[in-house]
Formats: sequence, structure tokens, C-alpha cells
Amino acid sequence: MKPMRGPQFDPYRIPIPAIMKKLNPGATEGDDNGAFVIKRHLSVLRIIASAGGGWDHVSVSCEHRVPTWEEMEFVKRLFFKDDETAMQLHVPPRDHVNVHPNCLHLWRPHKYKIPLPPETYV
Repeated sequence: MKPMRGPQFDPYRIPIPAIMKKLNPGATEGDDNGAFVIKRHLSVLRIIASAGGGWDHVSVSCEHRVPTWEEMEFVKRLFFKDDETAMQLHVPPRDHVNVHPNCLHLWRPHKYKIPLPPETYV
């Protein structure tokens, strides 16, 4: 995951929500964890990014709808390096947790390369 500090991120950074501090007690303002509000065109994207437990994780939400594919792609390019693959997961219904109805997630494992289908399939 790209370092989340400096001119690219700082104008959009907001105080780390209490839930992030609870999930990641070591999170501090200005580190590679963070909460961001980014305006893109007519949309407002609320983003929480974290790295821990062997995973990079970015959640993206909008107030009244689910983020679009284009918005998720924008966030992926913003928070992950160009040569990194990130994924959305569709888990079995029994494992599904829905804390916010308009939120989607991007994941990237630290220790493993995400397998990809043949280039002609993508």
C-alpha cells in the first residue's frame, strides 16, 4: 500500500475514528492508517485505510449509495501501488458482515500474491 502521508493524502485526512483506534490500538494521526474524506466529481467518498494482521484494507462508502466501479478503481489507484493487485471479496452468506449498507472493501494480503486468471480472461 502506498504511504498515506504527504501532499497526496493530507488535505483529505480526518481524525481517526474511535472504531479504528479500537481495532488498531497503535494507530496514530499521520501514520499509514487513516480516515479520509475525498470529493471526486459530485461524490463524497468516505475512506478508512489500514494495514494489519497481514492485510492492507481500504473501505469506501458513500452516504446514500454504494460506490461505483469507477470510484473503487480511483481509490485502488490512490491507495495501492501500480504493481499491486487488490481485490473485493464475496464471502459465503454465513460469513457476511454488514456494518454499513453502502460500503465496499479492497483487500491485499501482505505475504501472498493474489492469483490472477489468464490475461485473456480479464
